[in-house]
Amino acid sequence: MVDLTITAANVIAGSGASVAHGVGGAAITAGQALYLDGTDGKLKPADNDSATAAVRRVIGIALNGAANGQPLAYLTAGPITIGATLVAGAAYYLSDTPGGICPVADLTTGEYPVLLGLATSTTVLNVKIQEAGVALA
Repeated sequence: MVDLTITAANVIAGSGASVAHGVGGAAITAGQALYLDGTDGKLKPADNDSATAAVRRVIGIALNGAANGQPLAYLTAGPITIGATLVAGAAYYLSDTPGGICPVADLTTGEYPVLLGLATSTTVLNVKIQEAGVALA
């Protein structure tokens, strides 16, 4: 399998979701997994095989697109219509493509698994971010 193909215009926070706001530090597309860059305080696409631990530490999923310096809303927990077709009941993880979301089958040796959430339907991901903190052996 491959990363989810997300239609950015269809990414919507669900009822009761936790939403935060920040500033984009790179070109961001709605539906990308984000980390907070401690050096400039901006949000950037997270990556599960980065050598830098902070880049693997997902804080949320972008709800809108943004360029460097533009305002950005992101979902930190709860339901999100992700704008892609999901397998209901399946777990979805941060991928090795910056900002990407993938099924567990796509994780490989040396990557750091970060669970983003579980699909509650074919369109909704219930986000509850969890880090393993270790690379897959």
